[in-house]
Order: sequence, then C-alpha cells, then structure tokens
Amino acid sequence: MSGLEHRQLAPEILDGLAADDPRALTARRDLRRINMLMFQVPIMTSLLRRFVPTPPRRILEIGAGDGSFMLAVARRMARHWPGVELVMLDRVDLVTAQLRGDFDRLRWKAEGVTADVFDWAGKIEGAPFDAVTVNLFLHHLDNAQLVRLFSLIRPKVPLLIATEPLRAKLPLAATRLLPAIGANDVTRNDAAQSVRAGFRGSELSRLWLAANGKPVEERRAGLFSHIFVGASASVES
Repeated sequence: MSGLEHRQLAPEILDGLAADDPRALTARRDLRRINMLMFQVPIMTSLLRRFVPTPPRRILEIGAGDGSFMLAVARRMARHWPGVELVMLDRVDLVTAQLRGDFDRLRWKAEGVTADVFDWAGKIEGAPFDAVTVNLFLHHLDNAQLVRLFSLIRPKVPLLIATEPLRAKLPLAATRLLPAIGANDVTRNDAAQSVRAGFRGSELSRLWLAANGKPVEERRAGLFSHIFVGASASVES
C-alpha cells in the first residue's frame, strides 16, 4: 500500500504565514519554479486553447496567489486573446501595481479581489465570466468543500478548468529533490502535502457531478499534474 489511495489533507505551512513573512516570500518564489517544473503554464494554455475556442471577455482565476501564473499564461495567449478582463481571487492581496502594469502591456485588464472563495462565489455579480481557471488550489479543500464550491460556481460560470497535483508515487518522490532548487522548509513540507491531497482517476468528475455539473475531461497530464475540465450542465461539449 502506497498510502496514496485516498486523499490526505493537512494544513500547509504557507497558509499560516503572513504575506510579508520572509519564509512566505521565499515559498512563493519556489512555487513559481515548481509551476515551471510541472509545466503548469503550457498545460493550462493548451486546455484554454482547446476548450475556449472563442476569445473570452472575462476570466475568473480562483486562488490566484501573486498573479505570476496567469501572467505567464497571458503572455502565451494575449496575441490571440486581446482585451481580456481577468479577475484574480485570493484570500490574501498580493496583486501589485507592477503586476497590473505587466497585464496592461499585454492589453489585459487585471483586477484583484481579496475575499474568502465561498463568500465571494455565493454572490458573483457583474458581467458574466466565460471561464474559471484554477491552478494548485482545489487540493486545499476536502471533498465536501469542493462540492459546495462547485455548486456555487457551476450555475454562474460555463466552464471550469483546473490544473492540480497528481497524487502518485513519482510526484511524491520528486518532492524529496526540492532542496536541489534551493526550496525552503515551507516549500518542502507543503509540496509533499499537496501531492498527498492531490487527485487521481475521476475524483473531481464525481464531485462535479454531485454539484449537478457535466464533467468534460479528467486525466493526468505529464509526470506531475492532474487536469479537470467541467462544464455547466447546460453547456454542450
């Protein structure tokens, strides 16, 4: 038994640190490197190109962090998707003027929203979103919380695209190599915990179905990632 048959959730150190804590700053730098090593940006870009064929007007990102992930995605997409309005939701305000300027130069408008995801999702207002993206966030929630979040989002957003940790032996073993990239203690702990809380098989599809949604695709991507695409029940794939 590998101990990875079922999701194992535990608090991650980064979630308990102040935004300006030096260990948190280093951990977010590490996370940018981990996104690169997992090929999360090209994976998300490929999914967006495939499942959002018409240039969108508005995209919601849940668990946006410091915004660097979607900025990297925008740099790949901006030529074909001009004028996108991106709403970046996170419980901590990490959106800087420099980040907004980087998006402005791509002709994207970036807006940061600081709120609890459940509170905000329950009262989404304004112009509709064409899609919601999630990167390395859903694994923080237990299954009941995921069904609750999906139930709040699904009626209001036609498509959810998620790139999450793959719960498997190889990704877990790879976390032991993180000292080689200079990762700090926060990252080393949280990366292993992220894998244990990650996904495999059709786990997210079942939870999306429980929220009356329509699963479109779920599979592993590369060596370390697990992807999920879910549509509103009213949307044809």
